[in-house]
Amino acid sequence: MAVMLGIILSAAPASAQTAPAQTIWRLLDYIAVDYPEAVADGKIASASEYAEMQEFSATASKLIGELPVSSARGGLQGQATNLQRIIAAKAPPQAVATAARGLAADLIKTYPVPLAPTSAPDVARGKALYAQHCANCHGASGQGDGPQARGLNPPPIAFADKERASERSIFALYQVIEQGLDGTSMVSFAELPAQDRWALAFYAGSFAYPASGAANGKALWDADADLRKRLDLEKLVGTTPATFAAEVGDDKAQQLMAYLRHHPEATVTAAATGTLALARTRLDEALAAYGRGDSKAATDLALSAYLDGFEPVEAVLSARDNALMIRIEGAMGDLRAAIAKGEPVQAVKDRVATLDGLFADAETALAPSEASATSSFLAAFTILAREGLEALLIVVAMIAFLSKADRRDMLPYVHGGWVAALVAGAATWAAATWIIEISGASRELTEGFGGVFAALVLLWVGIWMHGKSNADAWQRYIREKLSRALNRRSAWFLFLLAFVVVYREVFETILFYAAIWGQGNGGAVVAGAFTAILLLAVIAFVMMRYSRTLPIGKFFAYSSSLIAVLAVVLIGKGSAALQEAGYLPVTPWTGFPRVELLGIYPTRETVIAQLVMTALLVLGFFWNQRTANKLGEIAA
Repeated sequence: MAVMLGIILSAAPASAQTAPAQTIWRLLDYIAVDYPEAVADGKIASASEYAEMQEFSATASKLIGELPVSSARGGLQGQATNLQRIIAAKAPPQAVATAARGLAADLIKTYPVPLAPTSAPDVARGKALYAQHCANCHGASGQGDGPQARGLNPPPIAFADKERASERSIFALYQVIEQGLDGTSMVSFAELPAQDRWALAFYAGSFAYPASGAANGKALWDADADLRKRLDLEKLVGTTPATFAAEVGDDKAQQLMAYLRHHPEATVTAAATGTLALARTRLDEALAAYGRGDSKAATDLALSAYLDGFEPVEAVLSARDNALMIRIEGAMGDLRAAIAKGEPVQAVKDRVATLDGLFADAETALAPSEASATSSFLAAFTILAREGLEALLIVVAMIAFLSKADRRDMLPYVHGGWVAALVAGAATWAAATWIIEISGASRELTEGFGGVFAALVLLWVGIWMHGKSNADAWQRYIREKLSRALNRRSAWFLFLLAFVVVYREVFETILFYAAIWGQGNGGAVVAGAFTAILLLAVIAFVMMRYSRTLPIGKFFAYSSSLIAVLAVVLIGKGSAALQEAGYLPVTPWTGFPRVELLGIYPTRETVIAQLVMTALLVLGFFWNQRTANKLGEIAA
């Protein structure tokens, strides 16, 4: 008994201190799982096991009293006292398990610890880790009969034991993998990344639920929308199969566990549809606020419906049904515009009803049955090719310009800018995966301000490059003066431009890829990304090769035209993103086309922004032409 208590209390990774709440949670989990071995039919079945139950419950109560002060701590202590009481009364196992798990759940709410992975674990990765680290003891099939199991005391757990597995959550397995069990052969694997530990926990938890039952489980999962809304990744991780069976029935629970423990990515898609429920709630609240005459609250709630409810699923929906995504995005903008204009309540109500119908279509499109390797490949390819093309065109134009102007000493600044953007993108991915959650507002603001900044810089660059394309005398002057025109300040300016245009696209691509990766089909996503990279590489090669054969005057003329077009595109996209973040008003222009590739959106603000940018470019080009004509006359 003392040894087992020591195992639980000291089960912490060598590299980190175990939070007291985690230690208490482990004690409570042990009580819930092993109490049936101590008491049966109101009588003590094992004196040693029963003594452990009494000691563990007393220790849990004591440790709760030592937790940091909280308004909920008193209630937790009361629950712990009740658990001790019913154990002393030799209550039925189900009553003890319910009390222990209820206390554990309330404990984690008050003193949070990570309850679920940040994204769906890769079970194939878990299988490889299990073969490397666990099979020698637990056996290749999870029977606890590995070649090194003989003579171990206590013996390794048999993960395939369905009775024991039904009382063990994935979170409990993760805890043991992370902390180990001191005094046994089970060591801590805290040195593994968190996602690897979660993958290993899922694979270990799948032995009692063979993949042969997954097909029936998938059919149940796909057919029950309410179930998909209730059982997200966190609940799948924290719920024991026994608890789940009490809710849905044993047969159904067995089949669903066989599917979901082998395919946890299914819950990620389900969670996506869950955010649409939040969007619906926010829209209902916005409608209620508008009915009360509170337009400010209605606007804020409608914006929240987009940023907090729809934005998280936009990437996946765009990959599955881009036309539907565009209709929803437009309808939500129209709703905010209607509120801003003070339209009648019934008109606003009709717009909310329209969105509700569109959300229903989106839920169908986001259903797990719609995910396929082909759709994942096409999504990964399209996203990277689309987002990467704009940045590629700008960076290659800068590189070609510097090479053409014989200023290769400036190239490291351009290369440094886009490389730094890729590094920053990787850091953003890591932060979004393990540290913070990037909100919809943050995403739109990054895209919006990045697009506007890049567009303004390209306005200057385009006009400047166009000015270098006119008149042979002017070209000679430029070649003579270029070494002085491009100084160190200009070099850092090129670095900043390369960084901003690339990071903006990398940021967008990361969020899209994170969304489609969670659907599974990782191999198809990688293949799509690789294919897009090959296409972009070919485009870059052709541009560089072609630019070397162009006379310098034509090169500047073509490059300035390309830069001008990209400036107009980016000012449109940046303005649209700022509208979605609520930083610019939205005034729809019904019937006006939407062409995302060109940054054209059917709103007055985005069209005006593009018209202003076009006008400035035309004026700049006209001024360049006029100046070049005067220089030509002087030279003549």
